[in-house]
Amino acid sequence: MSTSVKTAISLQKTLFQRINELAKELGISRSRLFVMAIEDFIKKIENKKMLSKINTAYSDHLDVEDKKNAQAMRNKQKQLLEQDPW
Repeated sequence: MSTSVKTAISLQKTLFQRINELAKELGISRSRLFVMAIEDFIKKIENKKMLSKINTAYSDHLDVEDKKNAQAMRNKQKQLLEQDPW
């Protein structure tokens, strides 16, 4: 079982009122609402980091060998298209 830690934060009064209203509407405690919101926020940040890593991996520049292979494929495709009677 994880240990809970109490914390204090400062909020604008209007935001605090909205939080209270939402917690009441959902039938959960204010603390539970904060936990849910923070967990969701952390998940979104982690997803953004993962997406950034994926984008970085796919944006790698071609090395010399890959460039040669890509050019050879383009040349072959061009040759095949020129021979096609369509």
